[in-house]
Amino acid sequence: MIRKYLEKWRVPGFRNPKPVVAVVRLSGVISDRSGISRSGLSAAGLVTVLETAFKMPNLKAVALAINSPGGSPVQSSLIGKRIRALAEEHEVPVIAFAEDVAASGGFWLACAADEIYADDSSVIGSIGVISAGFGFQNAIKKLGVERRVYTAGEMKSTLDPFLREKPDDIERLAELQQDVFNAFKEMVRERRKDKLNASEDELFTGAFWTGRRALEMGLIDGLGELTSVMQERYGDKVRFHPVEQRQNWLKQKLGFGMTSRNRPSSKGAMSSIVDEVLVAIEERGLWNKFGL
Repeated sequence: MIRKYLEKWRVPGFRNPKPVVAVVRLSGVISDRSGISRSGLSAAGLVTVLETAFKMPNLKAVALAINSPGGSPVQSSLIGKRIRALAEEHEVPVIAFAEDVAASGGFWLACAADEIYADDSSVIGSIGVISAGFGFQNAIKKLGVERRVYTAGEMKSTLDPFLREKPDDIERLAELQQDVFNAFKEMVRERRKDKLNASEDELFTGAFWTGRRALEMGLIDGLGELTSVMQERYGDKVRFHPVEQRQNWLKQKLGFGMTSRNRPSSKGAMSSIVDEVLVAIEERGLWNKFGL
């Protein structure tokens, strides 16, 4: 009935609706932590975004606009798996477009796509695993602070930042990193398959390259930016529909609308600020690694 009505009254675009490309922006450090000045890319935070993108009417493709230096390998894996599951469920191709950087976990996300494009100067790669932290044992000693820790389980204080590093702890961390590294390599092998043109000894060193060099190595499929590539593929009349995460950090962090009963104490707020600073330094380091 509705179809006949639309045809009778010649509703514009009914017979030949314009093709739609959903654009999902994956920008920032990959983490389940969010803060005052940032919003981490996490599997939980992207649930609604991804589902909305894949359910758009007349959808021809989902484009991933990626600008990420990496972060959590677990969140990278979960996001990538969710993208693949939705792509297969809805039978919709996924095209990734690297902007400034798609490295480490950012490249993991790109590999969730069926094709990967980048700019000549985009930073691509960094296929590896890194763990970083801070050591405060000398700082608290100078301050005259005595730290007391009680554990049940000999390894519960592994890599405690207030204690000196132990060789056994470092060896255990190396084992965990190798497991994650193997999963990363296997995912790249599976997703890029016969497209890789460089040896694994070169690809899996943690090194990174420009977009042009990444194309030669088979890490990406072409050079180009989102709009022009999609218009060339689906025509000039293609419609782009951005789907973005809702940012609600101001209300969550500054306490707007909170009652005195559930508003954090000054002590808790100070602890949160310290945590924010340390995480911000860590995340800034990830971007700086790639000259950004």
